[in-house]
Amino acid sequence: MSGPQNTLADRTLVVSGASRGIGLAIAVAAGRQGANVVLLAKTAEPHPKLQGTVHTAVAEIEAAGGKAVAVVGDVRNDEDVARTAATAVERFGGVDICVNNASAIALDPTETLSGKKYDLMQDINCKGTFQLTQACLPCLRESSNPHVLTIAPPVNMNPYWLGAHPAYTLSKYGMTLLTLGFAAEFAEAGIAANCLWPQTYIATSAVANMRDGETLLSSSRSPEIMADAAVTVLSRPARTATGQCFIDADVLTEAGVEDLSRYGGGDNPQLDLFLD
Repeated sequence: MSGPQNTLADRTLVVSGASRGIGLAIAVAAGRQGANVVLLAKTAEPHPKLQGTVHTAVAEIEAAGGKAVAVVGDVRNDEDVARTAATAVERFGGVDICVNNASAIALDPTETLSGKKYDLMQDINCKGTFQLTQACLPCLRESSNPHVLTIAPPVNMNPYWLGAHPAYTLSKYGMTLLTLGFAAEFAEAGIAANCLWPQTYIATSAVANMRDGETLLSSSRSPEIMADAAVTVLSRPARTATGQCFIDADVLTEAGVEDLSRYGGGDNPQLDLFLD
């Protein structure tokens, strides 16, 4: 699926955690429209259990028709984040879109979750979202259609989700609240800030490594559904599309996509976390 008239052509995206999975899919979809992409990720060398590096991601984006540059770094590190924004300015003249994709997950219950895992989730998910957006803000203010897009869920106060894995839930809702806060804070500047969340599980390495990962993968949709939804949202006028928590399937259905079976998941795809 292509976005409306390749509206991302020559626009510059900064994407965190885009060596693989949803982040990579979004970056490739943008590249297919002729976008410039700056990737911030730690994976410089092949991982024994995970496919792809930040460098293979660059190759995929360029093969799709875009321009890309890799920044090997950690979204938790303020110097790496600053270097990412500076690279976007140096190579492409600025930043039009900030995609907060990097995320850590640990679904351990409170009694067994280690402090290290807790800190990792809060630092990557919340601090990373804050720092990357902050670093991009000077350029976003100068863009003609600036967007912040965060891969985070709607805030669902159903006690089930609050109690299922409180620390992870806190970190993801933190990403959401930051983004909705950005939407209000920068409304007068015309900077859109929205969240995007999958209706179903997405076939990524994170899902594959879960308990019952093989079974979950068979009922998961491909990352391309999130990519197509992201391109659709990012193609909208910033001043009229902000402060929302979008669900990928709803975005595409509203855009006129009638058949989602192309994205896989079988007849009964698995509903994602935080959705009732």
